Amino acid sequence: MELDTFREETRDWLETNCPKEMRLGAIHFEDAYELYRTDAAIEWRDRAVTRGWTAPTWPTQYGGGGLDAEHQKVLAEEMARIKALPAASGMGLAMIGPTILELGTEEQRQRHIPKIITGEAQWCQGYSEPGAGSDLAGLQTKAVLEGDQFVINGQKIWTSGAQYANWMFALVRTDPTAPKHQGISFVVLSMDQPGVTVKPIKLISGSSPFCETFFDNAIAKREDLIGELNQGWDVGKRLLQYERNATTRAKPKKKEGEKLKLNVYATTAKQYAGEDAQGRIADQDLRADVLDQVMNERALSLTTARVVQESRSSGAPGAATSIFKMVGSSLTKSGSELKSRLRGTAGLVWESNDFSDDELESTRGWLRDRAVTIYGGTNEVQQNIIAKRVLGLPD
Repeated sequence: MELDTFREETRDWLETNCPKEMRLGAIHFEDAYELYRTDAAIEWRDRAVTRGWTAPTWPTQYGGGGLDAEHQKVLAEEMARIKALPAASGMGLAMIGPTILELGTEEQRQRHIPKIITGEAQWCQGYSEPGAGSDLAGLQTKAVLEGDQFVINGQKIWTSGAQYANWMFALVRTDPTAPKHQGISFVVLSMDQPGVTVKPIKLISGSSPFCETFFDNAIAKREDLIGELNQGWDVGKRLLQYERNATTRAKPKKKEGEKLKLNVYATTAKQYAGEDAQGRIADQDLRADVLDQVMNERALSLTTARVVQESRSSGAPGAATSIFKMVGSSLTKSGSELKSRLRGTAGLVWESNDFSDDELESTRGWLRDRAVTIYGGTNEVQQNIIAKRVLGLPD
């Protein structure tokens, strides 16, 4: 009964407080940077902060919502019912926040977590370098400890959203004489300082979510070392597990007798390829492709939901999250390709007044998602992690 009351109160609050501009269901991460800077997004975030619902399961002492799994599930279902986007987004909530909560000191939690929850702190990631991408442990950005601060020199690349961020979490080399997986430290630093230069990189899809970031005697405070000096590799790996612990978007609670809606692939296929006498996709091969894609996406969604529930009991994600990164990125890539192919030539147009926004976006999505099996850890790297950490196979 208490959950029913919570659901009713949550539904009323969301209907009143979530702006219509934020009821989009889902958006691509490349579009999120601009969207979450709009007045509607800021209004939505600030309203949610009053209830701790930018981070609904985080501890209340830092400004989170303190919801348990059952109440969080209700909140997620009610947000899905009106297609509400999360009240806040970004690497602060998805990556560095959970890492600080688990591995940071109480002073670091008090200093950083509330600003993540309110949106005052916007974060980017300093991992990859021009010579250290998939082989991340080959990083060369150097940090020298001088008194109570680190002096940082070097370069990071593919730093998503760096042009909007005011904080960065980074892996830096603090002992250049140690083996490459050692002598690495995990620090956080302000982006608003003279020693940091950011240059956006324009992609083939036309957007610029990624950047190059240069450090010229940039400063990170000694108190902003997360974990132990020269032991940052383990902290960095734990953060990536949080990143890959894909939290599936909940579906609205289905009403009794409610009919199932067509998925986006079937809708697109019927629009462009037509229907047969039984109301099915006319082209048998396309019908099989749609079925295969939808079944695989559904299987991943159910498996992810199960593992997320298990991780709530254990307290942190494990190496199995690499499976979600590998399978999820592969399905994203194949899904974008399928959406474009279902539209035929209309799915290959870059600019034209004779084509709809969805058709033009289909081309951009297809180009954009060619890279998802590379960035954030290539599929080959994920296969190595799965082999070693999940299956326990020898090197």
